[in-house]
Amino acid sequence: MTIELHQGDNEDVLPTLADASFDLIYLDPPFNTGRSQARTEIKTVRDVEGDRTGFHGERYRTVKVGTRSFGDSFDDYLAFLEPRLVAAHRLLKPTGSFFLHLDAREVHYAKVLLDQIFGRASFINEIIWAYDYGGRATKRWSPKHDNILWYAKDPERYTYRFDDIDRIPYMAPKLVGPVKAARGKTPTDCWWNTIVSPGSREKTGYPTQKPLAILERIVRVHSNPGDRLLDFFAGSGSFGEAAAKHGRDVVLVDVSEEAVAVMRRRLGRYMAG
Repeated sequence: MTIELHQGDNEDVLPTLADASFDLIYLDPPFNTGRSQARTEIKTVRDVEGDRTGFHGERYRTVKVGTRSFGDSFDDYLAFLEPRLVAAHRLLKPTGSFFLHLDAREVHYAKVLLDQIFGRASFINEIIWAYDYGGRATKRWSPKHDNILWYAKDPERYTYRFDDIDRIPYMAPKLVGPVKAARGKTPTDCWWNTIVSPGSREKTGYPTQKPLAILERIVRVHSNPGDRLLDFFAGSGSFGEAAAKHGRDVVLVDVSEEAVAVMRRRLGRYMAG
């Protein structure tokens, strides 16, 4: 199992990668929110005059460690995205799968573009990742889901390891009986999973970090051990960690020097092995 890290603009890095050399490509590009994305990383230290109360009533003071941010506004988002999607199609093996992670702002336009690049027959699923965290809107239904588009380069030949799908509880277990209830059911195309908790050990402080549980499901089901995977909007390296945990080779690309530094720290134990 190998991990390759590349720091640079993916438009410059992708031409150096060989045609049809990846079994699975996952992309989580900027969502074109029209604003800067930022996350502040904090830690707490014990202080009798602190601003929060912890275990056994101990007082703690919040200390700001730093803030990570990036711009997320494009005049022509599809013009930004198109050459990268074309490159993804070129890099996929004939049996490979491609996943694009967006939200409602741009996903519909991106699907039309992907239909042109891959062919409409290559569209397999739109997966809805639904979560329930954060503030609530007062003038519309609160947006609490992302959209993940799955395309197979050849819709007749792709990896789908059904037996490796994790099981989830039935919502009405008494209706299916004790045997099925104990086994659980396979998820549908709607995936309920919380975001990365601000207090989680998984949290890197990197903006828009996605939960490992979502990415591990994609890796386990849509690739085989020893396959070669690619994420060229790698960010904090969540997809890389999911790949490494399950014995897949992975290539990670990000333009940010800070992102690559985060990935080196996060993935060091796999790279050392």
